This record gives sequence, structure tokens and C-alpha cells, in this order.
Amino acid sequence: MKNPDWNKEGWNETSWNKEMAVEKKDPSQGLLKPSERLDELQRNGYRIIQDPGRFCFGMDAVLLSGFARVREGERVLDLGTGTGIIPILLEAKTRACHLTGLEIQPDSADMAQRSVMLNGLSDKIDIVQGDIREAAGIFPAASFDVVTCNPPYITGGHGLTNPEAPMAIARHEVKCTFADVAAAAAKLLVPGGGFFLVHRPFRLAEIIVTLSSLHLEPKRMRLVYPFADREPNMVLLEARRGGKSRLNVEKPLVVFREPGVYTDEITDIYGY
Repeated sequence: MKNPDWNKEGWNETSWNKEMAVEKKDPSQGLLKPSERLDELQRNGYRIIQDPGRFCFGMDAVLLSGFARVREGERVLDLGTGTGIIPILLEAKTRACHLTGLEIQPDSADMAQRSVMLNGLSDKIDIVQGDIREAAGIFPAASFDVVTCNPPYITGGHGLTNPEAPMAIARHEVKCTFADVAAAAAKLLVPGGGFFLVHRPFRLAEIIVTLSSLHLEPKRMRLVYPFADREPNMVLLEARRGGKSRLNVEKPLVVFREPGVYTDEITDIYGY
């Protein structure tokens, strides 16, 4: 699997394939809008609809889907789901009984819903348009076993020429803060339920304090390094609602063995 800027998928324009397309239509026909593309996910034959002009998922979302622990029969909520990448990957990787994605941007929620339809997952995944800050009013309290989130990393909208732009909303805390995300998770998780997130190490102290204040006890942490000799640029965290105080720091996760070459662990997480 390539990095987020993967190539478009297209039909082989031979007469044989054209004839086959008449008899066996591509299920994506009618689901793609102008400027959108289909990307392969290397799991169960699933594909996802993305718009490079808005925001495409990256390594962080894929790593979070590999870090999250979902047991058979559990209910999962992904806060700020974007185009639905995490629910779709978790459906492929786990035996969750049902998954829900909450997304505030109408266009992104629409794209996520069409990807769910494209992959035949409408009975397993729901996409709900709504605000994370109002999540406790959208869903019943303590209604999920697992909550995941790949939240905006940068505080505020400082320096943004257009804070309402899709990429700005995905990267900057213009629609919600980390405290809003954690508060929603605390209200929606069952006692003992797991909250899994990916963030930036420079905010780690703030994140742990916020989680602990909401009785989301940090239980597991893993730092992600682009190369073994570089500083970490991501942190994966698991917290448990009402958990006891004990944090397990796992071995570092290194992304590249050398420029352009993934480590074996990353290759496995991606799904080659």
C-alpha cells in the first residue's frame, strides 16, 4: 500500500473489459463525484472514496486502526470520522458487532456514507453527521464499548486564512478541542470501555492530564518514530473509563527502515 497520495484506480480500456463492464457493472458507478477518486485499502477488497482537494487520510489513521483493541461483539464509535477510514478498517480487522462514525462536515460525512455503501457495509457501519461537542445528545450515555479518534492536532485557528476549509477543520482545533473529544468519549463509553487515539507527542502532558480529569485512565502508550534515529512524531494512546492507575509504555514503532521502505511491522499493519 502506498502513502496517502495513492494513484487513482481506473478501468483497463480494452474492448474485453468494456464488454465485461456492461454485464458486470462496477459498484462505484454513480457513487463518485467530480474530483473524487477511489483508493484501495488492501483489506477484504475494500475501497474508499476520497477527494484530494479536501483531505485524504494518512498514516496516523492506519496506525490507530492497528493499535485499537476491539473484542468480538463490541460496539465502536469513531469521533470525527472524516471519510470513514477508521470504521471501515476496523470492520475489516476486527469482529465488532457494529461501528458508527460521527462527522461534522456534511461533504465528508456524505463521502463516508458512499464508501460504506460501496463496500456493502451498510448493515455494519452507520455514518452520522453531527458535532462532537453534541455527541452526548446524539447517542445514549454509555452506549459504546470502544471509542476511537484521530483528532485535530493543532490548537486553535491561528494563522489560518480560511478556518472553515476542510483541511483546516481536520488539522486545527477550530470545531472542537481535545477536551471536547475526551469529554464525549467519557460520556459515551461503558464503564471499563476503551478510548483509543493518535496525537502528537508535544501535547502529551496536556492529553494525559485531560484524560485523567475525566476518569479516562491512560493504560497503554506507544510512540511512533519516522526513522529509528529521529524524534517521535506521533503517539498512540489507550485509556479506560474508570480504569486503575497504571500505564504500560510499549516498545517504539518505527515507520521506515530507510527512505521509502517500510519496516516489517508497518507493512503488516497496512495489510500487504
